[in-house]
Amino acid sequence: MSPCDPDARACEIEPQMTDGERFTLLVGVMGAGDWWPLRDERIPPEVPMSAGYVPGIARLGVPALRMSDAGLGVTNPGYRPGDTATALPAGLALAAGFDPALARAAGEVIGREARSRGFNVQLAGAINLARDPRNGRNFEYFSEDPLLSATMAAEQIIGIQQQGVISTTKHYSLNCNETNRHWLDAVIDPGAHRESDLLAFEIAIERAQPGAVMAAYNKVNGDYAAANAVLINDVLKGAWGYRGWVMSDWGGTPSWECALAGLDQECGAQIDAVLWGAEAFGDRLRAAYSEGLLPKERLSDMVRRILRSMFAVGIDRWEPAPAPDMEAHNAIGLQIARQGVVLLQNRGLLPVIAGSGLRIAVIGGYAQVGVPAGYGSSTVVPPGGYASVIPIGGSGLQAGLRNLYLVPPSPLEELRRQLPGAQIDFDPGISPAEAVVAARRADVAIVFAIRPEGEGFDSADLSLPWGQDAVISAVAAANPNTVVVLETGNPVAMPWRDRVNAIVQAWYPGQAGATAIAEILAGRVNPSGRLPITFPADLGQTPRPELPAAPPGTPITIDYDEGADVGYRWFARTGRVPMFAFGHGLSYTSFEYRDLAVTGGDTVTVSFSVVNTGDRGGSDIPQLYLTAVPDAKRLRLLGFQRVELEPGQVVRVSIAADPRLLAGYDGRAGCWRITAGRYAVAVGASAVALSLAAEVELAGRAFGR
Repeated sequence: MSPCDPDARACEIEPQMTDGERFTLLVGVMGAGDWWPLRDERIPPEVPMSAGYVPGIARLGVPALRMSDAGLGVTNPGYRPGDTATALPAGLALAAGFDPALARAAGEVIGREARSRGFNVQLAGAINLARDPRNGRNFEYFSEDPLLSATMAAEQIIGIQQQGVISTTKHYSLNCNETNRHWLDAVIDPGAHRESDLLAFEIAIERAQPGAVMAAYNKVNGDYAAANAVLINDVLKGAWGYRGWVMSDWGGTPSWECALAGLDQECGAQIDAVLWGAEAFGDRLRAAYSEGLLPKERLSDMVRRILRSMFAVGIDRWEPAPAPDMEAHNAIGLQIARQGVVLLQNRGLLPVIAGSGLRIAVIGGYAQVGVPAGYGSSTVVPPGGYASVIPIGGSGLQAGLRNLYLVPPSPLEELRRQLPGAQIDFDPGISPAEAVVAARRADVAIVFAIRPEGEGFDSADLSLPWGQDAVISAVAAANPNTVVVLETGNPVAMPWRDRVNAIVQAWYPGQAGATAIAEILAGRVNPSGRLPITFPADLGQTPRPELPAAPPGTPITIDYDEGADVGYRWFARTGRVPMFAFGHGLSYTSFEYRDLAVTGGDTVTVSFSVVNTGDRGGSDIPQLYLTAVPDAKRLRLLGFQRVELEPGQVVRVSIAADPRLLAGYDGRAGCWRITAGRYAVAVGASAVALSLAAEVELAGRAFGR
């Protein structure tokens, strides 16, 4: 039998197992580290610590599963002293490049470095839509749009699995707020869910076939995600025909009955014992099986799904892997950071031209130390370690990991390297008065502003912490040539926006991020990032200006009344004007779109020309939007393409829309439906900057499940 037939092989191996062996594959335990200080006796002494371990069955050639968190690199929250990995930029930074090929390269980095450490499961592919700009984990995710999120996640998953390492996609579904995530009920119209968050998962799973899907912590419409038969059995395994396995998040399995709802594996079982009183798939599941409450065929299905992914990806056929090329991996991280930096505003100051004697004041943001990284399970220890770790603290399960992690090198050091002819001085930005003194002595003031964000915590508002808004306002009043560099995991309020010359969004840019920032400020690299998430003027523009105020451990409900209209779609529906729109980003050159051609039928296909009308080379990201359906306005991203052009160069771009983006989901009939009639589409530089428009006739039809 061919090793390439994973279904047949799983069906051959599973019947040879004892029930005891079957049950061992259903429980993953966490290694000793910052998250969990106790070594579990089920992990052999020779096995290095990581996020999860599931014993193998040597007599049948079934390898143990060794799992690591992975979205931004191979993580190490205190598990393995001295172990480091490439610290990639935030997911939002990767998505801001709108470059699927680079997302695949990021996955290859993760897969190669995981395999070199013996990890065969990477907990990557984080795809939750950014429904709330306060969500502490938005920096891990990709965007507010299902197509962009799915495209980037799919390529990352493919990159990982091409290295012979299983990737997940997560967190299925609606893990869109962190506060009280174990006790949060996310309520949404099922049809709108299919058109938004679930569509992102559907497209990513369809394209990449991840070995596992990780369920979310929260409830969805009253049932925990890990116990949600509608989501797992009906949609994921039924409508979509998913053949891999469904694992829980760590501590996300409230009962053994999750197995009946479609959950195949409990992970982080020790946390379940703390939260829910016992490991769900341990003695409780075995007892249910003995009593006939868990059918034999269901137990076999759980095991076969895990085996099937093992054999499909090939973790049972590993050969010695070469040591990863860390310099090449750093270069990929640098390219992600370069493409992810978004120039939000520029009134002619950037790029900084460093003539002889130019005086620059670099202010705040620990710019003399390093760049920030988000905290939580995605945090990666870079080669050489962190530049500094500053405890923040708080309450709840994640309080001990709530730190400001600073990754070297420092932006100050890199700016001095990129602008050797300038005199660059540093002020820590401790107080507005001190910062003003530095700003007045300089020709240009560059203020670095940071906000630590991460797992387990939502931000209370969109302000910058530690008085940074006051520092920026004071500096801008003292020096008209002020640049603000934002290193955050979310949009922020900008009460000083009209008083500063330039604003640069750098996200959490990873181990090469300081270099990328300095290159762009100095004009060595032309900025090309585009916003993957809308920046509201204030929280009053968002669907939920206030979140439920409840202490940790308190059940809360969040109604996602915006339905499928997430982010830019919500702004279009309500007619509100954001501070910076989805897809927005400036360049040091200029582009035009010309000669739009559109055809209809079963879907929309467009072609158009992109022209670099400026005086330097650069990258552009033209975007195709649906703007109206028969008898209604509706804004949807239908496609995009990243193009690089030299001055005067013309490139022809063609985009065919996924029909699901043109359709509505008919929950009563259980299918997608396109209404026959006239549809309007437009091409532009952002969701609000649409320069070419056309109408097209589509045939009505129903399709899919």
